[in-house]
Amino acid sequence: MSGTNRLSPVKAKALAEGLVIPAHPLALDSNRKLNEQRQRALSRYYAASGAGGIAVGVHSTQFEIRNKGIDLYEPVLRLAAEEVERAKLDRPFIMVAGVCGPIEQAVNEAQIARSLGYDAALLSMGGLTQLSEQDILKRTENIAEIMPVIGFYLQPSVGGKIFSFDFWRQFAEIPNIVAIKMAPFNRYQTLDVVRAVCYSSRRDEISLYTGNDDNIINDLLTTYRFNVDGEQVEKEIVGGLLGHWAVWTHKAVELLKEIKQVRGGDISPEWLTKNVEVTDSNAAFFDPAHQFHGCIPGIHEVLRRQGLLEGTWCLNPNETLSPGQSEEIDRVYRDYPHLNDDEFVKKHLKDWLAEVEPM
Repeated sequence: MSGTNRLSPVKAKALAEGLVIPAHPLALDSNRKLNEQRQRALSRYYAASGAGGIAVGVHSTQFEIRNKGIDLYEPVLRLAAEEVERAKLDRPFIMVAGVCGPIEQAVNEAQIARSLGYDAALLSMGGLTQLSEQDILKRTENIAEIMPVIGFYLQPSVGGKIFSFDFWRQFAEIPNIVAIKMAPFNRYQTLDVVRAVCYSSRRDEISLYTGNDDNIINDLLTTYRFNVDGEQVEKEIVGGLLGHWAVWTHKAVELLKEIKQVRGGDISPEWLTKNVEVTDSNAAFFDPAHQFHGCIPGIHEVLRRQGLLEGTWCLNPNETLSPGQSEEIDRVYRDYPHLNDDEFVKKHLKDWLAEVEPM
């Protein structure tokens, strides 16, 4: 299976209409080695949940998979691709590969992803403090020549950097940019990206996705409107590419479906309350109380409780649940039972954990 350097019309349409794209975690055993059975089970869960894609090799998959001696980048991308192919889905499903690092590393990762049939690269711009905005734009152009690119505005507290409005205007003009994930956890910086895309000649070719786990529902309900050279231009954030949606995914799919039905109409104030409930749940999972130290173990803990993972182990042994985080997850389970999909998982878990059958 090998990808192309363009998104198919069917998948481009699906991306533009809005999808739930979970950020795929990494399943490890107690020795911190890849647990292939559980890794496959997670991919099966997301496919069965109704998600419109998955993002693999991203922060939730743990950046250490690239480290020498661990060398899991290609294996975890391959496992996910195999399971999606095996699922024989009757809907468009977009495979997104996390791509990061300096230009040589990023090019190599994009080439691996394309060879495995991935549709797009989620191009991280974190950890590149030595590069200027022009350097990063050039890096983006190089990756966009290999495969479609989803831009990624990452919050500074977890390794991202602040970019100017002019940077995003130039970024949006790069051919083969198909979407931008906005995750600065900051309304002003999110606004910069949306406004820049609206000013771009490619605004109708670029889909906007939220990664703002602290404001998911409000992002998805908002219509942005700007005066561009005397013309009223509107843009919506159509879907989400989220670590938060790596858990309770089936309910996230239902939520996005409901949001699409009410967009553009009379929106009940109840949606503001739902936004707070989701944000409160995210606080338990992502651990902002401890500067997001427990964000990956928090995701793992929910999946462990559901039976999808055996433990919360990370490649970095220092990444563990923060003090009180488990109790916070207890609380949001108790306070917002309508948000979890435990019954859905329970119904299908045995099938997802079944041994691989020959294709």
